[in-house]
Amino acid sequence: MTTTEARPAAEVGSPRWRKEDARLVTGRTRWTDNIVLPGMLHLAMVRSPFAHARITAIDTEAARAATGVVAVVTGADIADEQGALPNAWAIVPEQKAPVHPSMAVDHVAFAGEIVAMVVARNAAEANDAADLIDVDYEELPPVLDLRQAATDASLAHPDLGTNVSAVWSFDSASAGTGGDVEAAIAAARDGGIVIEKEIRQQRLIPAFMEPRSIVVDPTPEQMTVWSSTQVPHFVKIFIALVLGIPESKIRVIAPDVGGGFGGKLQFTPEEVLTVIAARWTGKPCKYSESRSESLMAGHHGRDQWQKLTLAATNDGDVTGLKVELLADMGAYLGLVTSAIPLLGAFMYNGIYKFPSYHLKCTNVFTNKTWTDAYRGAGRPEATFAVERLMDELAAKVGADPLAIRERNWIKHEEFPFATVAGLKYDSGNYEAATAKARELFRYDELRAEQLKRRESGDPVQLGIGVSTYTEMCGLAPSRWLGSMGYVGGGWEHASIRMLPTGKVEVITGTSPHGQGHETAWSQIVADRLGVGFEDIEVLHGDTQVAPRGLDTYGSRSLAVGGMAVLAAADRVIEKAKPIAAQLLEANVDDLEFAGGRYGVRGTESGMTMAELAFAVFQGHKLDGSAEGCLDADATLDPEDFSFPHGTHLCAVEVDTETGATTIRSYVSVDDVGVVVNPMIVEGQVHGGLAQGIAQALFEEAVHDETGTLVSGSFVEYLVPSSADLPSFTTARTETPSTTNQLGVKGVGEAGTIASTPAVVNAIVDAVRHLGVSDVPMPCTPYRVWKALQEGARS
Repeated sequence: MTTTEARPAAEVGSPRWRKEDARLVTGRTRWTDNIVLPGMLHLAMVRSPFAHARITAIDTEAARAATGVVAVVTGADIADEQGALPNAWAIVPEQKAPVHPSMAVDHVAFAGEIVAMVVARNAAEANDAADLIDVDYEELPPVLDLRQAATDASLAHPDLGTNVSAVWSFDSASAGTGGDVEAAIAAARDGGIVIEKEIRQQRLIPAFMEPRSIVVDPTPEQMTVWSSTQVPHFVKIFIALVLGIPESKIRVIAPDVGGGFGGKLQFTPEEVLTVIAARWTGKPCKYSESRSESLMAGHHGRDQWQKLTLAATNDGDVTGLKVELLADMGAYLGLVTSAIPLLGAFMYNGIYKFPSYHLKCTNVFTNKTWTDAYRGAGRPEATFAVERLMDELAAKVGADPLAIRERNWIKHEEFPFATVAGLKYDSGNYEAATAKARELFRYDELRAEQLKRRESGDPVQLGIGVSTYTEMCGLAPSRWLGSMGYVGGGWEHASIRMLPTGKVEVITGTSPHGQGHETAWSQIVADRLGVGFEDIEVLHGDTQVAPRGLDTYGSRSLAVGGMAVLAAADRVIEKAKPIAAQLLEANVDDLEFAGGRYGVRGTESGMTMAELAFAVFQGHKLDGSAEGCLDADATLDPEDFSFPHGTHLCAVEVDTETGATTIRSYVSVDDVGVVVNPMIVEGQVHGGLAQGIAQALFEEAVHDETGTLVSGSFVEYLVPSSADLPSFTTARTETPSTTNQLGVKGVGEAGTIASTPAVVNAIVDAVRHLGVSDVPMPCTPYRVWKALQEGARS
């Protein structure tokens, strides 16, 4: 198979307007919080104000007597019923984890943990009654500093006896993928370059547009759960496992979901408690969190300390990379909390030919909200580290940052390339992406302007930031996930139903929350089956309609879910062939399928797929020798990851008197393989850039010395608006992936992965000549100004 031969021509590659957008922009959506059922009750949660404490007493008498209250529930009431929230990814067999209750019974481990629940006739009555619950706490010392937590000086969970959850290591010499990194570092100390650097990846909050909401309707026949989730199939499985409800009696629906970014890749305490409330009362129940609850108690992302050592020759050839990583789990392990750092462990080498590599990751508990997936999930942290190091190496050698990268990157003729981290990059052309970005950016002109500003002592200095990246995406295959300790798989499922009217239903196991699956899947099927784009309906997000699936995260939707759709379409074509032969009174071997029509080779005889579907529905002319049904299913487990890549260039102006930073221009050239819909790709890149730039300049979850989140609203947690961001110049190069039939790669996380180092490198580049070699994120005006003051004194 060659990708170019398999690639359809008509719909794939066309910038189709999204089918989803009409209902979204006209307000005809069905968010979970919009759902109203007869007799529905409402929930309010009481949350701990303390990061670490024992619960000594809970007085619920006043709340129980309040207007409209149906029930008040404490952890003691459901201690034997609530089970424990699961962690699906133990990265080592000896991994330690505390029991993670949906509602605390006698001990709270982070500020925001649920300690009681009120069920009332409406949301206002529930919230009013929740304020009447009096909880007595015995405060305990909170563990908040990640590096101190690793020393076990004070324990987040005293019963565990340690704060260390797991230690995971990779060594290229032991794995047989490269040499001894310690020998490389020793050699570089003797006669080369050694760069040592510590980087703080601040804690971030996914901050999706729609806060989480759950509605549960408990009927005798079935428990129906609507949830604003990325993973309805996971929610169904874990409700069954945690609460002991037969899986056949559970239906989970993800209706329109207003963003996720990994923040809704979770099985949540609120989902468990809403099911329990519905089961207790026998009535439909709803919980919708407030924005402050969302920021405080929904899982957070990033939060790592990285200690990095890079070895190189005096000419700038890299020889080794050593990474010592401390990762904050927060108070508990969510679904994939423990593995998030490891998704970056395989990417610290980036696009470069490191001869040796070692990584040690230590996962640590603190008394903060637990962490889990956030857009990029481990890969942004790794890319930031290696791209900051490459800029430091360029400065040490006295080379242009682009030149030092070109000296070390994998050349296009070297693909497929086995990396020092044990992956096989299937395709890429870093030279082409960089050349295109350099031209669009006017790199040489900006360097000349930068020199003039430096020579004139301009108080506003110009900085140029470079970020060249690749990422592993399309989270799968199942065998790789199994080798890493994940309990689930990486396959995806799709079904295609050929309707007698000539229309087509596509049922996908992926569950979109803004990605445009209904549009892109329609384009793929329209090309493959030769039916009209508008004649295709894509169904998703309902475990009764789409009973098999593994949902949406990790840039897997197109490379895994889309390829399952394509495989199902191919099965329809093959399944229809003997039926068409019957109806056309021809030999199967004489049939050919093109443009949605079966034709008899060498004749004008033929029939379209729509005509065939109606004939099958009639059944009048079928003799029973072939199955009288054109519907088909496919489950696809990819052979490997796909590896998008690109080059991002950022120009910033830094006011050296105030520290204020302004992005002047931003160019991204991304290679995401074959593009199904350029408009969707453009939107994904723009959204990713906004979130990556936000980490560089604006966003940080901040806790005070008691463990209280002080950035608990959008007044303090600075999500940028369009006014805070520049106009982006985006472009693409194309090297098709060889790991799937269409040659596609992922795009959902690319912008976030690449943009953060591009911006920070630009800021440091603007003021490096003034003695600044680093600015911690987010690079606020104060932090830039402070770095300038320290640089002037050094």
